[in-house]
Amino acid sequence: MRNQLMIIIAVLYLNFGYAQEQTYSYTLEEAVQFALENNYAAINAERDIIDAQKQKWETIASGLPQINGAVSYQNQLKQPVSLLPAELAGGEAGTFIPVIFSQPQSATATATLTQQIFDGSYIVGVQATKAFLSYSANNKEKTALDVRKQVVEAYGNVLLAEESVDILEKNKATLEKNLYETSKLYENGLGDEESVDQLQITLSSIENQLQNALRLKEITLQMLNLSMGLDLDIPTKLKENLEDLTISKIDLGIVGSDFNINDNVDYKLAENVNQQRYYEWKLARSRALPTLNAFVNYGSSAYSDNFDFLSNDQQWFDSSILGFDLSIPIFSSFKRSASTQRAKIALEKAKTQLTEAEQQIRLQLENAKNSYTLAISNYETAKQNLELSERIEQKNQIKYKEGLATSFELRQAQTQLYTTQQEYLQSMVEVVNKKTELEIILNKKA
Repeated sequence: MRNQLMIIIAVLYLNFGYAQEQTYSYTLEEAVQFALENNYAAINAERDIIDAQKQKWETIASGLPQINGAVSYQNQLKQPVSLLPAELAGGEAGTFIPVIFSQPQSATATATLTQQIFDGSYIVGVQATKAFLSYSANNKEKTALDVRKQVVEAYGNVLLAEESVDILEKNKATLEKNLYETSKLYENGLGDEESVDQLQITLSSIENQLQNALRLKEITLQMLNLSMGLDLDIPTKLKENLEDLTISKIDLGIVGSDFNINDNVDYKLAENVNQQRYYEWKLARSRALPTLNAFVNYGSSAYSDNFDFLSNDQQWFDSSILGFDLSIPIFSSFKRSASTQRAKIALEKAKTQLTEAEQQIRLQLENAKNSYTLAISNYETAKQNLELSERIEQKNQIKYKEGLATSFELRQAQTQLYTTQQEYLQSMVEVVNKKTELEIILNKKA
């Protein structure tokens, strides 16, 4: 029994340790899909949809039957006195006697049913809720596209940081070997001190860049976790490498794809604003219409000298009222007219802004196409430049070892190689990001 207990404890301990060290791995698309469900902004966008649905019913319910109840209790600590002609009670004419007409305590319970029969603002409000639901849905779509872009950029930055660390570590190893060999030559009198100093300067610079890249790698991972809705310290691994991801994002066919402005989420949001201004204008006009409401009331009242209203012997007196309220706007000193005109101006402005939004989106599309095409060209150029820089650096390494090149010339070749390496990495990230920006405008999924 003891052995079985020890085995159970050991298994639980191992499982707990595994859970603590578990690493989550994602492709780019897996990271995006995870973020669409767990990103903080995406979660709130979903809540906004639910809130809009509740607001729609809240508006509709305001025009449906409403029942309200009321209970009141009064205790007249000092009862009001009325004066009656004394001759009514056989007294002297011209004199008055004080009379109290009611008992000091009273209780009343009522229930009132109200029903809106006609109200122009209610009709407009119900119509406007549909536009608000549409806006909430489009805003959720906008949030999803923003989350996708955010995750793609964060994912690319992590890959960039990881690739930078790998390259800098290789460069550091090469420089350390060069420095060691050059230092030995100098110690044996076969080299000069300047060569050692030149290599030491380059090595120190690479070491600083490596430390910075390591810090950036940690920060970019935290940024990716944040954009995905994960805890910052969760160990996240990426399944893709930067070069393969870049190649998968090269598709010039998307540049010539058809574009429907009605699919663009920014245009749909601008249309929502236009619809909102239209209903605001209708609402302003509806305020000149009459409103008609009906109500029916039922209540019961009781009176007593003491608080015994809950007694079975207490007598209650019922009452009921049926009525209608008709309100007719007649003259507002042109206030309603001014309000309607202002709403009309706002509607015209919204129409102009919709036209402007269409033109801006078309311009953004052309700019995104150009940027994407340029990013691909820069990537291909950077790749060729990297190959050339590697050959130049290798040739200078050979020349330097053979004494045909100075340490300064070697350092120039190395510096050029390091710059070209970073340009190549950055060009790949640009291809990924620019492709995503173009897809967002076209509202196409990756």
